[in-house]
Amino acid sequence: MAVKAKKKTIRTIPQARTPAREQDPKVRARNFSEVSLGYTLEDALVEAERCLQCADEPCVAGCPVSIDIPGFIRKIAEKHHHGAYEIITDTNLLPSICGRVCPQESQCEGVCTVGATLEPVAIGRLERFVGDMAIREGWSNVPYMEPNGLRVGIVGAGPAGMACAADMAKAGCEVVVYEAFHEPGGVLKYGIPDFRLPNDVIDAEIEKLRQLGIRFECNTLVGRLFTLEQMRTEMGFDAVFVGTGAGYPSFMGIPGESLNGVLSANELLTRCNLMKARFFPSFDTPLQPGKRVAVIGAGNTAMDALRVSLRLGANSVHCIYRRSKKEAPARVEEVHHAEEEGVDFNWLTSPVEILDDGKGGVRALRCIRMELGEPDASGRRKPVEVPGSEFEFECDMVVFAIGTNANPIIGQTCKIKLNKWGYLEADENLATSLSGVWAGGDIVTGAATVIKAMGAGRKAARHMKAWLGLRDSNAVYAGEASDTLFGIAREEHGCARVRVV
Repeated sequence: MAVKAKKKTIRTIPQARTPAREQDPKVRARNFSEVSLGYTLEDALVEAERCLQCADEPCVAGCPVSIDIPGFIRKIAEKHHHGAYEIITDTNLLPSICGRVCPQESQCEGVCTVGATLEPVAIGRLERFVGDMAIREGWSNVPYMEPNGLRVGIVGAGPAGMACAADMAKAGCEVVVYEAFHEPGGVLKYGIPDFRLPNDVIDAEIEKLRQLGIRFECNTLVGRLFTLEQMRTEMGFDAVFVGTGAGYPSFMGIPGESLNGVLSANELLTRCNLMKARFFPSFDTPLQPGKRVAVIGAGNTAMDALRVSLRLGANSVHCIYRRSKKEAPARVEEVHHAEEEGVDFNWLTSPVEILDDGKGGVRALRCIRMELGEPDASGRRKPVEVPGSEFEFECDMVVFAIGTNANPIIGQTCKIKLNKWGYLEADENLATSLSGVWAGGDIVTGAATVIKAMGAGRKAARHMKAWLGLRDSNAVYAGEASDTLFGIAREEHGCARVRVV
């Protein structure tokens, strides 16, 4: 006779959040090896016991792809790790990636019931633990797929594109993903350094997408080699999804931005991450690292640029941000790691001019002190200049990390509708103005998180399947069927696909 498990309460669970092992800050600041070493089996079992298995599951509602979080954590506690992997990959095929880079603190962990009294359950670390075990053990979750004869084209091999591709492949479609760079992965590859997200982890997760039959065509810039309209007509795609991201960098428009030694964080990170510039001259991509680097901005991309500059050999690296630490948009963990590694933060400081060294390079950054006034449209207190507080800040490299915009190529080469900011306009189902074309992720919303882009890719896939007439077992019986015969809704009887040639 089975013994019913005793109901857990805040008082009975382990009180402290299980820490993850990390490289020593002084050592890691000069290498590109991963900072966080993840959970051991013992760590994961202890942390899994902290989950209360809430009936209302707020963490699931807080996850953009609705992973059954209590379900996979319960499997970890039962030491059924393959079962945990199957639960996660029902909705997310990239657990090792999302476990590392998702901002769980503002999503699933941010609404964790345990977090109301103690530190929340470390959902991200547990997800990474399962994903990493799957890679080591060679696990995959490939369902039976009945080919349906439909072809789907995906533009962009980033998180949104890969999530959409996976769902459409599972539905039986032939899926081709076009990627402008020479390797798939999108921002995961070019925008996030190895010390946060190792390339071998990305490659292992992408290989699982290939096992679904997805084909990746790299070095293919849609909008230059062919257009979206050509994909829907001459190339024979029944539906197209655009998930090209928003990688067009922003600058401030201050004097001196054309000097040598001024670049965007996108360029710095792409050269180092995807093009291996950090190994120059072993690899062909050049990058002249600065010795005294100033990075403007305080988001996650800025933290990556700061920490990459340290690892490239800069003597000093400085963050320049016009608000205070409290308003910094970067994850708290990323700011903490940067501080540990020796980054110097200059809060309430704004650049007004980049100064020339007389040879076309950077000599210094002229800045002005700021103070916080009333909240602006973002809800954060607006920075206001302090009169007479200008000063010069010596540096030889300036990196802008103040946000990105939509790359204009797609909008310039096809008749798709754009919004006033240049992003693709999509309706509530993520359909664009072109028939049979959907879009999602940063190219629609502007810069956001990896998991939100994946959520958009999955949402678009649901509506693409409906438009193509594909049965979606997750959506057909959303409510009780009012008219059934032998337990099956009448509209499901005798269905057959007919394609008009």
